[in-house]
Amino acid sequence: MAAVRATFKSIKAVAPLFDRVLVQRFKAETKTATGIFLPTSATESPLPEATVIAVGPGVRDKSGNTVPVSVKAGDRVLLPGWGGSSIKVGEEEYFLFKDTEILAKINDE
Repeated sequence: MAAVRATFKSIKAVAPLFDRVLVQRFKAETKTATGIFLPTSATESPLPEATVIAVGPGVRDKSGNTVPVSVKAGDRVLLPGWGGSSIKVGEEEYFLFKDTEILAKINDE
């Protein structure tokens, strides 16, 4: 699925709804620590890690109570290899995932 080209100038204009989570995937290194450039075929698959940019308020359960999203802006998360709805703002690409599609939260220790 091709990325949706945004009509707005800043990703800060995007406020996810319900249990949606806006993330930016980490970019693959195109050069090794020793200075060797990697071919595009080695760096074109998406990395599974991302930074959470914004989250929605959550979804309502059957009782009408809001169930909050399990991550917050600034968290590092582990994503499935593919999926999410792609949004392109300028040269940057972001993705919207449902909270339940995120595999794990990465805790820095």
